[in-house]
Amino acid sequence: MRGITFLRGVVLALCVLLLSGCGYNQIQSKDEAVKAGWSEVLNQYKRRADLIPNLVNTVKGYAAHEQQVLTAVTEARAKVSQINVNADDAASLAQYQAAQGELSQALGRLMMVTENYPNLKADASFLNLQTQLEGTENRITVARGRYIQLVQDYNTYIRQFPVNLTAMVFGHKTKPNFTVENEAQIQQAPSVDFNQSVPAQPAQPAPQPPAPQPAPAG
Repeated sequence: MRGITFLRGVVLALCVLLLSGCGYNQIQSKDEAVKAGWSEVLNQYKRRADLIPNLVNTVKGYAAHEQQVLTAVTEARAKVSQINVNADDAASLAQYQAAQGELSQALGRLMMVTENYPNLKADASFLNLQTQLEGTENRITVARGRYIQLVQDYNTYIRQFPVNLTAMVFGHKTKPNFTVENEAQIQQAPSVDFNQSVPAQPAQPAPQPPAPQPAPAG
């Protein structure tokens, strides 16, 4: 009986050593890091979404006739909130980041519109919301960048031999990621000119009087 117990202990110890040597513990650690990074991305996006209603209402108080721009922001926010994103599914992640990109574009247009309203730009509530929004956008950029690195690290690790064998046995697959193209698109605010005017035509020179003719010789 003791021999069987001892044998089981030896087999268990060998299994632990084998799994450790094949990267099982590292896979779990990196997977948890990716999950934590994704939670931070969602947290920052939610923080931005929570700022939008007050921002829209404040702008509306000074620029109610900018209804198209205000509606675009509200609709883009609603579209994002309706997506139940799964970061492990490539199609779901692509849909989510496309919706977030549309929201970023709409916010960019809204902030450009505010440049036409000096009283709004001097409003204390608006200035506070603008500062919070800028800080949140920066935190989104940091969180996204960190998540991209974590996923890249995870995917690279589970492709390596012999870790790839351990990953295959336990069902660990590579994870979809934010793409560089979409990252650049989302972070770049749209260029919109709300003060377009027809360029003035250059003034035409006034006609010169004819030069006097010399008097005929007598």
